[in-house]
Amino acid sequence: MSENEFITYQKFIDLAEVKELSDLLKEHNIEFLVEDESTSLDATFGNSAFNKEYRIKLKKEDFEKVNNLKLQISENEIAAIGKDYYLFQFTDLELIEVITQNDKWSTFDFLLAQRILKERGKEVNAEALNTLRAERIEELSKPEKNQTVWIVVGYVTAFLGGLLGFFIGWHLLSYKKTLPNGNRVSGYSEKDQKHGLRILIIGIISVIVTTIRFVAFD
Repeated sequence: MSENEFITYQKFIDLAEVKELSDLLKEHNIEFLVEDESTSLDATFGNSAFNKEYRIKLKKEDFEKVNNLKLQISENEIAAIGKDYYLFQFTDLELIEVITQNDKWSTFDFLLAQRILKERGKEVNAEALNTLRAERIEELSKPEKNQTVWIVVGYVTAFLGGLLGFFIGWHLLSYKKTLPNGNRVSGYSEKDQKHGLRILIIGIISVIVTTIRFVAFD
């Protein structure tokens, strides 16, 4: 991966949230890109408010810097939060889950969960946070579960000469996911990637053969 490559940091469905983070990045002179994926989603699933997706992309080296900026802002906001906020109703185990799976929650909720646990006499110290963060990164780094259904569909459609098989093969082979620390890892197991390569090759051959037949009998 190139040092200057921009990779997805966060996805949004609300333009106001995109502007809020964009303004923060501009204020601190952090380079970023905003991509609107709504058009491709509309083409696939139809025009709907639920199909909106905007992505803010950063350089890998800036992920931690932006994470820290968001932490600082959230720490200031927490001081003014009322006891009616929904996290105050969470059990200790639920709050620990917020901390453990902080990539699924806002920075605000992540920090507030820590504060609530501290008030309950169950503070999570810095060492424990680092351990939890490392374990979460390790968990997220694992390949997605076996893709048997898509592999079967890929082989069938590839042999039939359909483009769907080609795209399934390409996806299984090349898909990568971005971790919270900015690292990118393969999304599927080595075994599934090998299937993806075979499906891709079969798909390419099938498309070529189908094209030749079409031209020959035209």
